[in-house]
Amino acid sequence: MSEVEKILLVDDEPGIRESVQAYLSCNDDWDVKVASNAKEAWEKIQEDIPDLIISDIMMPEVDGLQFLAQLRQDSRYSNVPVVFLTAKGMTSDRIEGYTAGCDAYLPKPFDPDELEAIVANLLAKRRNSKENEGSSNVQLDELLRDVKDIKDRLEGSGKFTTVDSPIKIDLTPREQSVLDLVAQGLMNKEIAKTLDTSVRNVEKYVSRLFSKTGTNSRTELVRFALKQGLTE
Repeated sequence: MSEVEKILLVDDEPGIRESVQAYLSCNDDWDVKVASNAKEAWEKIQEDIPDLIISDIMMPEVDGLQFLAQLRQDSRYSNVPVVFLTAKGMTSDRIEGYTAGCDAYLPKPFDPDELEAIVANLLAKRRNSKENEGSSNVQLDELLRDVKDIKDRLEGSGKFTTVDSPIKIDLTPREQSVLDLVAQGLMNKEIAKTLDTSVRNVEKYVSRLFSKTGTNSRTELVRFALKQGLTE
């Protein structure tokens, strides 16, 4: 049985809240809650973080754009997909919504089938993102365990001893920085952030390190680098 995904609908029009909640609730995999304004929505979010938010833009006191800005500024909710429902349909208004960080924009009156398709698509992307994040965390844990094991062996039994490499390996300063961070157990995204570069550039540097050291994986690279004294 699949896990029920939580949707929060924020709209000050009772008719919209009732009709959209009833329509989306036909999907047994979705639990649809409602809030009549941004303040009430914020309180609900702090009690239970939704998997997706559908919000009107034109609301009293705190409008949808202000509500979205509040979400994006909070690390707990910054990655929650947001769909805007609004009577405003001008191109400039849509640009304003996307610039603020919304994931989809649907002007009223809208086709409920289209809304359902948008919601399903965004939830699927969120699931995939979580799965990829979980996979990366597992890989990171495995790499950290391998690095610790290698270092323990180097410092302990002496089974592996640091030796002079028979072939001189010249690393550029950036390649050395990437190698040192790989040896610390950082993944490409974290390395890119640390070095203020792109993930793609980090991937290129790691690939060069594989080529220069004759290794095929991060664990082999770290083992080789530690044994050859290329990193600590």
